[in-house]
Amino acid sequence: MSDDGAGDDGDAGSDGGDADGTGPTPTPVSDADYDEWLDALAAGEGYALVCPDGHGSLPPRRICPDCGSDALSRESLAETGRVETFSVVHVPSPRFADDAPYVTAVVDLGPVRATGVLRGVEPEGDAVEVGLSVTAGVEERATDGEPLVAFRPDDGE
Repeated sequence: MSDDGAGDDGDAGSDGGDADGTGPTPTPVSDADYDEWLDALAAGEGYALVCPDGHGSLPPRRICPDCGSDALSRESLAETGRVETFSVVHVPSPRFADDAPYVTAVVDLGPVRATGVLRGVEPEGDAVEVGLSVTAGVEERATDGEPLVAFRPDDGE
């Protein structure tokens, strides 16, 4: 392979676009993209990636999963979201052993839905329900201290 990014088979490489001329080759995503998003969420600056058609997705992404557009812009997440569905986990994976039992929730945050752990509620209580207003943030997993998306009931309710 030459150092201009073009391979022997005529592939234009990552700097010149696809060999068939359909557009630029997307840059590979990395864990750093997700880490950057978690840092933004932790700072209260969470965002979604939104294409011109209004489809939202969460990083890491280089193209819209709905329409294939590579014109993604950052749009702020809503300050609060609503629980759309949830599950109480009693038998966790080893990485969540010290968190169990816990609630996993899918929350509507405007342009996207996000999955995370719902904290600040009793997993066995009746405080968790579809429609519960929550805020999103980043907290640590009890088992190993790794960061994770966490939701808490919105104090404004």
